[in-house]
Amino acid sequence: MDRQAGIISITVNGEPRQAREGGTVLALLSQLGVRGDRVAVEMDRHIIYKRDWDTTQVAPDAQIEIVEFVGGG
Repeated sequence: MDRQAGIISITVNGEPRQAREGGTVLALLSQLGVRGDRVAVEMDRHIIYKRDWDTTQVAPDAQIEIVEFVGGG
């Protein structure tokens, strides 16, 4: 793993990304510009409940899936 000045490598929806070391799921969503009101988050094949987003840290090399709910018919 290649860490530089508090930056970690992660994968979000199959794409390589970088995040701040020690950052939370909530901080990552903010960094990505994702509104949290209509998404579900899975990290390393475990669902992260919305109530835990502000306390769950994103680990180096984490595999994260963000799924947005879309309404319509």
